[in-house]
Amino acid sequence: MQKKGGNSHEDKSCDIGFIGLGVMGSMLTMNLVDHGYRVACFDLDQNKVESILAKDASERAENTEPRVEGCSSYTELLSKLKAPHLIIISVPAGDPVDHVCNHLIDAGIHADDIVVDTGNSLWTDSVAREDQYKGKFIFFSTAVSGGEVGARFGPSLMPSGNPYAWTRIEPVLKAIAAKVDPETGKPLESHTPGQPVLEGEPCATYIGPVGAGHYVKMVHNGIEYADMQLICETYHVMREALHMAPAEIAEVFRRWNEGKLNSYLMEISAEVLEQMDPETQQPLVDVILDRAGQKGTGLWTAVSALQVGSPAQTITSAVFARSISSLKDERVAASKVLAGPDAPSFSDDEKMSIINKLEQALYCSKICAYAQGFQLMAMAGKEHGWTLEFGEIAKIWRAGCIIRAVFLQSISQAYENNEDLANLLLDPFFAEQITQYQADWRESIAQATLAGVPCPAMMSALSYYDSYRTAVLPANLLQGQRDYFGAHTYQRVDKPAGKKYHIEWSDPARPQIAIKK
Repeated sequence: MQKKGGNSHEDKSCDIGFIGLGVMGSMLTMNLVDHGYRVACFDLDQNKVESILAKDASERAENTEPRVEGCSSYTELLSKLKAPHLIIISVPAGDPVDHVCNHLIDAGIHADDIVVDTGNSLWTDSVAREDQYKGKFIFFSTAVSGGEVGARFGPSLMPSGNPYAWTRIEPVLKAIAAKVDPETGKPLESHTPGQPVLEGEPCATYIGPVGAGHYVKMVHNGIEYADMQLICETYHVMREALHMAPAEIAEVFRRWNEGKLNSYLMEISAEVLEQMDPETQQPLVDVILDRAGQKGTGLWTAVSALQVGSPAQTITSAVFARSISSLKDERVAASKVLAGPDAPSFSDDEKMSIINKLEQALYCSKICAYAQGFQLMAMAGKEHGWTLEFGEIAKIWRAGCIIRAVFLQSISQAYENNEDLANLLLDPFFAEQITQYQADWRESIAQATLAGVPCPAMMSALSYYDSYRTAVLPANLLQGQRDYFGAHTYQRVDKPAGKKYHIEWSDPARPQIAIKK
């Protein structure tokens, strides 16, 4: 398959077919042509086909061959491609994916052709589709993170599926993926059409069997929910307890972004807080309704965590935080009825001390959120038979995706140093970091509680840490309760593991102990 430099003028066949020219699809197409691939495109809306042709004409050098071929049908698209065909689709998850696949079958797609789904599909749907289309073509999938800009200039890609298909797709996906400096972990970026970044490590790696890539992307989105919520809670404490203006908080966030909290989310949070509303000349954040939306991937992560029994309470708290934000009318009414604590007051020196401690609280909470995400992937991997390389997963999140951060360099090193690392909290570096900063973390949460500022994600992160480091939890009492009302049995600390016991609670004075195998 041709790369940078493209085809000769005599060879008019295209390297890749692309179906679905919405925002993400058109941006991915232009990313492909920047890397020398010739692309045949189709969309049910022919206006979108004309638009991508015009975009190609405006971006390519004068007197050069078109890099994009427009098609008016699935059959025409297949006729323009080199065999075996490689077709990438970017359509909404669900029925539209199957609509495209079935039309490609009708158009004459072959058994050794590859169809790559780049939509935000539920991972179980990808598993079902590989089986459904077996023998008709090779169904493959790659999750795409980074939004419109990432798709155009380098996304983070999480491909999974048939290993043979990966050998054919790998050069394409690694070419268009975001790139990072391998030493610093910082993104290498170019936002100039026609001048892609060619050096550095690509943010694309084979995740595993079909569905694994979209599962990893789902967890990425769950971590994203938590990361965003933690930043918002930190902002809320500064705003409500410290009475800081949005611009002041933005300045703090920019300072933090120069250190260990350097990330895309921290950067854009500062920009949002600095933005003024053109209509009212007030801070934009003050005129945005505090009712958060969600597309479901955070919910999917929370549900999956419950299904596999993985403690991901910070991620789940972030989902619930969005849910309670939707109860705007009820919250307004409740604010007039339900009392909170008296508002505390702080001197300038005290405010600065609290701000400094909040930085450490956000950092420690973030460590726990990521630990939960990686723990969830580990437990799901065992359940589904996936061998997930967590060092590589952390690497491909360093650029091109929403949670890209310098922080991920340390995570990748943790898993490279210990492939059998059970939990990120057990890595010597992260264990030392929390030991160093946990006093500030605890005090920040205490201050927020005393001020009546809700911090559900940050509190749940600390609770997760304390639970994970506790050798004996009150689950012993809980098992006693379960045995009392439901004869659910329990195990003993002084007997071999696996044996189950039950007490006949109906006569507490003379308990009869029974062993249940």
